[in-house]
Amino acid sequence: MGRNTPKTLRVWVNQAAVEAGSRPGMPASERQRIQELEREVKELRRANEILKLASAFFAQAELDRRCKR
Repeated sequence: MGRNTPKTLRVWVNQAAVEAGSRPGMPASERQRIQELEREVKELRRANEILKLASAFFAQAELDRRCKR
């Protein structure tokens, strides 16, 4: 195991107090969930942009097809 310093111990104690609810702050589980949701939002925005571009492409193709008749 690595070297434990007083600072490391203090960080662990503070995080344990946050997890227990006796100290203000965000528990690790909530931080992790927020990170997961942020990744999901990013992915959904990217997918939405692709769908918008595809929709515009097919709409233009349909207009072109109708104009050629």
